[in-house]
Amino acid sequence: MKESLAKELAVLRQMGIEPGLDIVRVGARPDDLAYEQGALRRFDGLGIAARVFAFPEDISQEDFTAEFRKINDSGSVRGILLFRPLPKHLDGDSIGDMIRPAKDIDCMSPFNAAKVFLEGGKGGFAPCTPAAVMEILAHYGVDLAGKNVVVVGRSPVVGRPLAMLMLARNATVTVCHTKTQNLEEICKNADIVVAAAGRPKTITPACVSPKSIVVDVGINADENGKLCGDADYGAILPIVSMISPVPGGVGAVTTSILAAHVLRAANKLAEA
Repeated sequence: MKESLAKELAVLRQMGIEPGLDIVRVGARPDDLAYEQGALRRFDGLGIAARVFAFPEDISQEDFTAEFRKINDSGSVRGILLFRPLPKHLDGDSIGDMIRPAKDIDCMSPFNAAKVFLEGGKGGFAPCTPAAVMEILAHYGVDLAGKNVVVVGRSPVVGRPLAMLMLARNATVTVCHTKTQNLEEICKNADIVVAAAGRPKTITPACVSPKSIVVDVGINADENGKLCGDADYGAILPIVSMISPVPGGVGAVTTSILAAHVLRAANKLAEA
């Protein structure tokens, strides 16, 4: 992916287009910071400009809306990544309605969300993390057609859009969450389990079998402060067919997807 992105960037620069990324963060959640640091490293390695707009967690709706509007309305050919969820006192829906779809590289706007839910992401920007899951499975030759997939997590950022992307590839999808009864049994019967609940060790050895492919989307801190996923990686590794690690798995690919979306956005914005 990095080689392909470097070629795309060179073509854009020959056309006089200089893409960039604006990261908008409210507060300092550990998972946001981990993603931000990974993205900045990836963009620095590719030579794509990225800047961070960090706001205090207690910023008012009025002030945040005003600051976000400045970023959104600038004439630059830069994509916008807003870390979600926002603090509870902020109205994320109003920001999603405001963001320009052509700059919305992580699927906040109703326009891009509709593209995911109605067309499997064609013609718009799917959320970067679900898109990374799809990229990983495609790279390793996992044919989703007819497969039983369990997505553990129902967030509008990962679980729900990922289910739609999977359905568009003809998978049979079950969406579970932390309140699901018989979670272990449901997961164990699946061909592919995607762990996206946001809780360490949600996926245990009792949830998998030798045929299982586990994709771990979670970013958590364990009791020692180290990054870990939603799956009990060490315990599951000897059992399953395939499993992605944390860190270094989905997160690493997500930053490359993010860069790919930034290049697409720059092209679209330059043509507008």
